[in-house]
Amino acid sequence: MRDQALFDKIDLHLIRVLHTVLTERSVSRAAIRLGMHQPAVSAALKRLRDLSGDPLLVRSGSSMVPTDAALRMVEPAADILRSAEALFSDARGFDPRTSTRSFRVAASDYLDPLFLPRLVARIKSEAPLCPIDILPLSPDAHYHAQLADGEADVVIGNWPEPPGDLHLGKLFSDEVVCLVSPEHPAVRRGWSLEDWLQAEHIAPTPTHPGARGVIDAHLDSLDLQRNITARCAHFGQIPEMVAASLLVLTTGRQYCERFTARLPLVILAPPLAFPPLGYYQLWHARTQHSAAAAWLRDCVRKVADSLPKG
Repeated sequence: MRDQALFDKIDLHLIRVLHTVLTERSVSRAAIRLGMHQPAVSAALKRLRDLSGDPLLVRSGSSMVPTDAALRMVEPAADILRSAEALFSDARGFDPRTSTRSFRVAASDYLDPLFLPRLVARIKSEAPLCPIDILPLSPDAHYHAQLADGEADVVIGNWPEPPGDLHLGKLFSDEVVCLVSPEHPAVRRGWSLEDWLQAEHIAPTPTHPGARGVIDAHLDSLDLQRNITARCAHFGQIPEMVAASLLVLTTGRQYCERFTARLPLVILAPPLAFPPLGYYQLWHARTQHSAAAAWLRDCVRKVADSLPKG
């Protein structure tokens, strides 16, 4: 009887607060993510502590960490939230004008700089009540797990061979070019394959441990290796680095052309042929038939189609 009485005091909003507080490990950050005032989140956390009989978050130095009991609650709470979203979204269809469903998009900043701003603008225009999380594809993030666990609805990027165990949609292809400073010797005299391989290259930090980027995967297939002397996890900063040095960035033309108008940069053809860069959105089988997820994927596709081509 007592268990039933406790259960009756738990609602979906409380579960969402629980999951957000435990994953953010901060009441203030959870309040921002939930769009709530911090005192309201603190009050909800007090209710959760009373219901569970556990402190849930405890101080460790200058930060907060979940208790063992709290860690065991994270995945069940996520399962409940995913099930609730699927239950009501699929039962009544998805109306972007009134839905409050959250969307999570994982993408690296090596995309066209116009892509994510346009995607967010489109979602906020058509689904104004839906929160959006743009998640990084960082070296310690595994996008398969993000999709499988519901931490991301779609992952956007380019791959030499897209993963065969995920659903995918082709967004666009782009020609591989090189971006250099006007002071680079290759601007004046061109370059041979040997010149290009020996030049100082800058490359993005791999998106996950052991990953090979599209450029280096192709070079591997030809038994070639370029001289990478700099790596950067913030791809959007690389053009500034190239403009101020003799580094070479090899990537898609569409990306490079967004920077040549405002930075001292020159686009050159590489001295060997690369296959076009293929950009895709990936999603998990669990969202294949979700009306809300299908709407999001359609937004991604329409934004990709709207990007100005060189």
